[in-house]
Amino acid sequence: MRRQGQVRFFLGVILVSFGSAAFSLALRASLSAVARLVADASDIVAAMHTLPLAARIALPAFGGLLAGLTAILAARGQGSQGVADVMEAIILGRVRLSMRVTLLKSLGSWFAIATGGSVGREGPLIQFGGAFGSFAGDRLGLDPQSMKLLIAAGAAAGFAAAYNTPLAAILFVLEVVTGVFVIDAIVPSLIAAAIATALTRVVAGDAPLYGHRTFALSAPPDLLAYALLGVVCAFAARGFMRLLSAGEDLFHRPSLPLPGRAAVGGLITGLVVAFVPEVAGNGYEPLKAVLDGRFAAGFLVLLFAAKAFATTSSVASGSPGGVFTPSMLMGGCVGSLFGQGLTHLLGASVGSIGSYALVGMAAAVAASTHAPLMAAVLAFEVSGDYAVVLPLAVATAVAAAVSRAMNAESIYTAELKEKGVEWDVTLEGGRRVRRTEHES
Repeated sequence: MRRQGQVRFFLGVILVSFGSAAFSLALRASLSAVARLVADASDIVAAMHTLPLAARIALPAFGGLLAGLTAILAARGQGSQGVADVMEAIILGRVRLSMRVTLLKSLGSWFAIATGGSVGREGPLIQFGGAFGSFAGDRLGLDPQSMKLLIAAGAAAGFAAAYNTPLAAILFVLEVVTGVFVIDAIVPSLIAAAIATALTRVVAGDAPLYGHRTFALSAPPDLLAYALLGVVCAFAARGFMRLLSAGEDLFHRPSLPLPGRAAVGGLITGLVVAFVPEVAGNGYEPLKAVLDGRFAAGFLVLLFAAKAFATTSSVASGSPGGVFTPSMLMGGCVGSLFGQGLTHLLGASVGSIGSYALVGMAAAVAASTHAPLMAAVLAFEVSGDYAVVLPLAVATAVAAAVSRAMNAESIYTAELKEKGVEWDVTLEGGRRVRRTEHES
């Protein structure tokens, strides 16, 4: 019986890998098709550049309305969805991950992204992977422990399919989702991430997400500059998280129910997109330009502020989606500004602007997730350049440490805390879990 259970479990891993990859590819293809259909453009940012001003304002508002309507339908189902819910399902095993709710919220994310909302698509992909793991495990009759591991494998497959980064996907599960290096979770998650990445590369190509780059550390003392960049990114990330929290307090009022608040949030986002089209979508396209060093300092400041404001309007108002990739863009802006400032003060000896943008991107992710190793490996995998590993290690470690000193909660554990679930990592390799009186 034990052997049969293992066979069923690894069959589930394969099913989850294929399902996550297919879902990711379908999401990408459909979003590209909408951009081509609406504006004969390759992506949503290019589409917003070609559309008239009124359309840039109206489309995100319309998308927010549709996202709000799907959120109402999702709320009628049993179970809740979000990366934090996937975390709770794996650690506690007490959260039902509903495929119906997941698909509805993914549809809401699709509406928001396709119409220019400033949300990331990684959230729906991770959630789908976790929910599909729960769905497959239930159909295969797995025991509760195997079910948790399959949900973790699904989350890893979704992350890997989103960013083409199998190693960072494993670390996302271990550092963020479980919070401890659970050996039982490594093998199935690694298999799922590898298969999902391979399938995605067959269709989307095997190049790093942001292209091959050659960033190099000019001199060992430059590590001090990267450490300082980690501090700056920690403050920037914490500022964005506070803005997001304030936005949620503002939108979640009884006088502004769904789907109205999502439409209002979309309208506010549309007003930002009308004047800064680069903030539309998850931030992938402008981040490539930031890493290439194509934006001047003044526009970087504008882009950072506009992206933070638009993402807050979209996410806090109720449009389902992630903030992971938008955070990467904002960190890239901070890093590029930091590099340009050093170049202005010290000359060309400080290294390339692109290297500071890449490290800033990773440092912002580390500060918001409290997962420095995952953030460093993610940046390495999306750039394909090993030479930047030392700056990445220093900046992400500093950013995570400073962020934790300011607030012990990451962007994901803060969401769980609001639900009444708190936990602490222990030196014994586990978590102390406690539920507060605010639990719903």
